[in-house]
Amino acid sequence: MSLLSYLIPQRSKADKAKIDVIAKLPHPTMVKGIRSFLGHAGFYRRFIQDFSKISRPMTHLLEKNTPFVFTKDCIQAFQTLKEKITEAPILIAPNWDLPFELMCDASDFAIGAVLGQRHEKHFKPIHYASKTMNDAETNYTTTEKEMLAVVYAFEKFRSYLIMNKSIVHTDHSALKYLFAKKDAKA
Repeated sequence: MSLLSYLIPQRSKADKAKIDVIAKLPHPTMVKGIRSFLGHAGFYRRFIQDFSKISRPMTHLLEKNTPFVFTKDCIQAFQTLKEKITEAPILIAPNWDLPFELMCDASDFAIGAVLGQRHEKHFKPIHYASKTMNDAETNYTTTEKEMLAVVYAFEKFRSYLIMNKSIVHTDHSALKYLFAKKDAKA
């Protein structure tokens, strides 16, 4: 069954007929074309890890007083998004009896998270989320950016995590230390 361009079985994946249209698009030549492409691609952002990070060169062209120059970085971002949409992973439906796992990460200008669960020891994604940081957030320290990613993940996936056990994974050693502490005063 196709509902809102998603196929709705026990797992969720992008509708092939809809993504074929995106796959055949030529790269944008005007700001209006970028808005249109990012609007269509954004509909599938829950299937694409690091969507905001990948699309940043194009979203930068949407900023006020930015001249339209579709650079090699923009072409690369455009092609990468098209590939990721056509190869979008299958997302599983949540099992409310299992703990949820969050994988969070931050770069210099974007944060991202993956919500998933372990099935037979294998991590299976339920939902991807990412966003670019604003000017103030880009000035944060690395530890603050990594923590921002964790906070963003909990806000984004609140409806899944509330009243459920959750496990947070991060590659940042300072956060690992803080999360492992039993007593915040010690």
